[in-house]
Amino acid sequence: MGQIKVTETGIEGLYVVEPTVHGDSRGYFTEIYNQKDMEEAGLGMSFVQDNQSMSTKGVLRGLHFQKQFPQGKLIRVIHGDIFDVAVDLRHNSNTYGEWFGIRLTEENFKQMYIPEGFAHGFLVLSDTAKVYYKATDFYHPGDEEGLAWNDPGIGIAWPGLLGEYPGNAGAEGYCLRDGTRLILSEKDQKWPVLPLHKINTK
Repeated sequence: MGQIKVTETGIEGLYVVEPTVHGDSRGYFTEIYNQKDMEEAGLGMSFVQDNQSMSTKGVLRGLHFQKQFPQGKLIRVIHGDIFDVAVDLRHNSNTYGEWFGIRLTEENFKQMYIPEGFAHGFLVLSDTAKVYYKATDFYHPGDEEGLAWNDPGIGIAWPGLLGEYPGNAGAEGYCLRDGTRLILSEKDQKWPVLPLHKINTK
């Protein structure tokens, strides 16, 4: 009981979740997920799928969402360092189009809970990163959509990323401060900007 700390982000429903870490000379122990503790903190969602990805430095994945079957996600990093971002796309939200980002690392144990109706993405800042997340709905390949990661109307401040908006979501001309080129999938370089997207959530 009481083994997690839940912090509001300023966007309704979007939270930073921190488990209690018990450490000594042998190492550490922590409960990454405890349903009772989550429910006591007001987070009563049910998860149906767990996913894991590995990415190299400079990879940016996103911004992704499912329109008809929106997913809530509990994101954490089990190796490396990422900047994790959520953008509010909920149809009637007072914070529609606003974003929140946070560094998630294997050392800080922080997690971000992203509710249904948000676009999600992350930038890898370490040599490699393994990202693990739980989802409240299944992956529906035909329902996946996206939002331009560099949409100037949203203005996400990706840390350490240099470059100027070329009028599209392409990676050309972008790099990290150490010269690492930005790496995007072909699909992620074609997503449109914000006005095309709103998600109706239950």
